[in-house]
Amino acid sequence: MTTPLRLDKRLAAQLHCSRAQARHYIEGGWVSVDGVVVETPQTLVADETLALAAGAGSEPAEPATLLLNKPAGCDAEALSALLREDNRCADDASGTRLLHRHFQRLQSPMPLDADACGLLVFTQDWRVRRHLLEAGPSLEQEFMVDVEGEAGPWALAKLAHGLHHAGRALPACKVSWQSEQRLRFAIKDVRPGQLQHMCGQVGLRATQVRRLRIGRIGLSKMPEGQWRYLAAGQRF
Repeated sequence: MTTPLRLDKRLAAQLHCSRAQARHYIEGGWVSVDGVVVETPQTLVADETLALAAGAGSEPAEPATLLLNKPAGCDAEALSALLREDNRCADDASGTRLLHRHFQRLQSPMPLDADACGLLVFTQDWRVRRHLLEAGPSLEQEFMVDVEGEAGPWALAKLAHGLHHAGRALPACKVSWQSEQRLRFAIKDVRPGQLQHMCGQVGLRATQVRRLRIGRIGLSKMPEGQWRYLAAGQRF
């Protein structure tokens, strides 16, 4: 039996390329071992058959950003269960090749309340994370809020400007009725529980909060509970 070697070392010898290039092939999901794609260069192989996929690129694999349509009531464990390969939205037009590594070390820089639903961002990309953390307060977000109760005649004006939450004066926002029991907010720098509190200040009870958009990135028609990639070139 052949002495086991690291996959990147054996692939480099087979392809007559550098170890760095071999690692890029492997981490990019282009290499299969006995017909199974392996993305870890340190995997030990012996007599297995290695194959490089047609059209393989040797560029380093880019970190991924996933957009999830979060159902209400999901805790961290339930969210992890949704972020799996077979739960990708069928209409994902990003063109991103799905890799196992895209589900590792994900962070969510603009979280939602546990009982809220809608657009949630998970990213491995430090550039996306830093942008959302630093520019997040200035990015307009769009929410639909289902409400119960009777609003007074000046409810929209009060919601749009003049309320306070958690000791701070809230900046002006845009609010409109979408139906008799649904409000649309276009708002910046939203804090946990803020929309529910704002509704309560005008005699309404928020029964559901759904985020539709962050900056230029929206949910579109992605089904609840599914995810898609943020395409290269898309910006919040």
